[in-house]
Amino acid sequence: MKMTLTGATGFLGSALTAQLRTDGHELRILSRNPRGRPGYFAWDPVAGQPPEASLAGADAVIHLAGEPVAQRWSPAVKAAIRSSRVDGTRHLVEALTTLSPRPQVLVCASATGYYGDRGAEVLTEQSKPGRGFLPDTCKEWEATADLARALGIRVVKLRTGVVLGRGGGALAKMLPPFRMGVGGPLAGGGQWMSWIHVQDMVRLIGWAVSNQGVAGPVNCVTPNPITNKDFTRILAAGLHRPAFFPVPGFALKLLYGEMASVLTESQRVIPQAALDLGFQFQRPELGEALSDLL
Repeated sequence: MKMTLTGATGFLGSALTAQLRTDGHELRILSRNPRGRPGYFAWDPVAGQPPEASLAGADAVIHLAGEPVAQRWSPAVKAAIRSSRVDGTRHLVEALTTLSPRPQVLVCASATGYYGDRGAEVLTEQSKPGRGFLPDTCKEWEATADLARALGIRVVKLRTGVVLGRGGGALAKMLPPFRMGVGGPLAGGGQWMSWIHVQDMVRLIGWAVSNQGVAGPVNCVTPNPITNKDFTRILAAGLHRPAFFPVPGFALKLLYGEMASVLTESQRVIPQAALDLGFQFQRPELGEALSDLL
């Protein structure tokens, strides 16, 4: 297939790009810094529409671009997080209106942050959104992606949890303190974490592109969410290190400000849509996923 990707140089995008190329797909990459590389096109998602040549003839568009959430939030950072997702997606959909033929499918990133802080409530794609900055951003982001449905394009919205992989993402931030033996649960550790192995995430995206029965929101998480306390215990055991240093919530707030809510809010998310449509996870249990990654 001919595919156009955004966010292809990030942690997840790099893994996805490598796999798609291995599978023989023809890729065109939208990037802020194409550096003259073949198949790369310059695009600032906030500034306007991508070049028509980057989309012409594409069978699928995979849209992962967005300002990183894992940074201390200021009003300017929050505006950039929202704009890079909502305005960037709107500009992409506007560019699709001029194409003939149009792509068959738009696979657009979203996040489990859609659900907000929900305690131990089991959440599926049918659950209502939460309240707050991230839920509101995700709702607007997904609604903007859905505008492509009026163009006859199948739209899939990837509500992604914590993606675990080598060399980047959440795990890369967790490993240094745990390897030094100073890791521990965050804010008591009772919050639920919804996670996925990076290779299962890559497989889910490919599955969403090729399976015409997949549409709407898809929770991109393992069927086995886990509390932060249990996650800490399993990670420490995998590294043969203790985990005796809990991090209190006030310390996270001092360090990260409002963004600390991402680390302390509880989301017990189940990938019901993927399970109902027969997707098979290769690394559904945290122990085996970390054993592979470590």
